[in-house]
Amino acid sequence: MKGGDYRAREANVHRLAQVSVNIIDQCVAQGVPFAREYGGLLDNRSFGGAQVSRTFYAKGQTGQQLLLGAYSAMNRMIGEGKIQSYTRHEMLEVVMVDGQARGIIARDLITGEIERHSAHAVVLATGGYGNVFYLTTYARGSNATAIWRAHKKGAYFGNPCFTQIHPTCIPVSGDHQSKLTLMSESLRNDGRIWVPKQKGDTRKPVDIPEAERDYYLERRYPSFGNLVPRDIASRAAKDMCDKGFGVGNTGLAVYLDFSDVIKRTGEKAVEA
Repeated sequence: MKGGDYRAREANVHRLAQVSVNIIDQCVAQGVPFAREYGGLLDNRSFGGAQVSRTFYAKGQTGQQLLLGAYSAMNRMIGEGKIQSYTRHEMLEVVMVDGQARGIIARDLITGEIERHSAHAVVLATGGYGNVFYLTTYARGSNATAIWRAHKKGAYFGNPCFTQIHPTCIPVSGDHQSKLTLMSESLRNDGRIWVPKQKGDTRKPVDIPEAERDYYLERRYPSFGNLVPRDIASRAAKDMCDKGFGVGNTGLAVYLDFSDVIKRTGEKAVEA
């Protein structure tokens, strides 16, 4: 790499880091209760895809707390009369004027009334469309209709197969279930993922000795282990289940073991 290219890349990384710091500061100002060290500074920990502790967090509820902070800031603006909120409304159509989005047609889900709203700028925060799959942790209302309506009006739709993956959902309990429950991604960082080395092993996990366990992420990715990015962790878990090593009633799960971290930090730390 040439010296100029290297300096340009370093400058770009520095700008991105500063943007990230500003976003964290804004979240703190909005009331997001990030974890703090004993001295009061914001704490960091490791998360999937990183080998160093560089991620700010709020217990095991970081995403939820970020949402609550944003909602609180928005509600303050509503209270000051700077924002008008329309709850329980559904977007039916994007209004286009000269090739630009200038408003929406919406339905009041309580009264059924059709409304029109004009705007200088339209932001579509539609949510994901993971519910096109049978098993998912997505909200049931995220059904891809808003994304499709925007696409019909000319919005570009890139990488439709790129959906967010959660490798830490609680296993499905039966054929009747399609909405999965998500547990904290941070739990994966402290636990060790494994399956029995023998296919169809129905023994309780405590009865399976270490020599008969396959810590497959640590075996496949020794540098990252259980801290591999979530898509890799999910793909690896599916691969083990497809090969017949899955556990539980459905065979579509793997074990997440906290015995080592409990010995190291105590059960209360893991529970927190």
